[in-house]
Amino acid sequence: MGALAGVLGSMMALEAIREIVTTVLDRLEGREECDLVTDVAQPAVSRVIGSFMGIPEEDDAAWAELMNMALAANDPDYSPSVDDVEETIQEAIQQVFARCNAMIAERRENPTDDLTSVLVHAEVEGQRLEEHEIVMGFFLLVAAGNDSTKATYSSAMRALMESPDQRRLLVEDPALIPGAVEEALRMFPAFAHFRRTATKDTELGGQQIKEGDKVVMWYASSNRDETRFEDADRFDVLRNPDHQAFGAGGRHFCLGTALARLELKILLEETLARYPEMELAGPPTYVESAFLNQLKSLPVRLKA
Repeated sequence: MGALAGVLGSMMALEAIREIVTTVLDRLEGREECDLVTDVAQPAVSRVIGSFMGIPEEDDAAWAELMNMALAANDPDYSPSVDDVEETIQEAIQQVFARCNAMIAERRENPTDDLTSVLVHAEVEGQRLEEHEIVMGFFLLVAAGNDSTKATYSSAMRALMESPDQRRLLVEDPALIPGAVEEALRMFPAFAHFRRTATKDTELGGQQIKEGDKVVMWYASSNRDETRFEDADRFDVLRNPDHQAFGAGGRHFCLGTALARLELKILLEETLARYPEMELAGPPTYVESAFLNQLKSLPVRLKA
């Protein structure tokens, strides 16, 4: 995993990510309105993670659709069979594995400098990764890369449009944007929860937890803990909080932390620079999911 983290930190320069974002925003030229999720967030983050993985740009939309099917199968806009969620998930995963296996086979024959090649040729204690480990590593990276930054960026932009005073602070002083990124991660973590298994008997908040118990961690709740954050439901770009959007350290800390922060910073910088008076053009809608904490539509007037 250390090798992967190193690749994530060095493989794509800040300028390359900025070029991707500006290219996506260039496509809005001449338009009065757009959907910030589907027209900006999704194509930008898909191309960034696609570049890491070695996915051709023309396949970005197909991969994003498969990830939406796999992770948001309860939502009728993403699922061809909402009456059978399990069927939708299985269909999406089968297609993901088929595409992934084709890329793995190609990288075995023709190694490149992308993350898929890293997974294929990586060794742990002298042993190559097994096929299922490569596939699941690939799936994890592409799924997280497509959903996490897209979710937090879209919700952050909504919050800024609904709080013009906060947006004005960032427009007038872009140096505040890194702190705003942390506040956005606190208030709008991409995933609502994860589950872990207790490794020993313990007590948390007066609740007895036995070894082997399944414990659900609700990030959307812990990041708004009123005992930790004053006025926790207010979006404050000056707060610069300590949050749990990436986990709480240790072995479960998010591998893509640095990439997510960099993407969010660049997305906010470039969007606010071009459209400092952007406003909502209709009601935002959320993905129907108990797991994903994200918008699927955010109609805006650009007001360039």
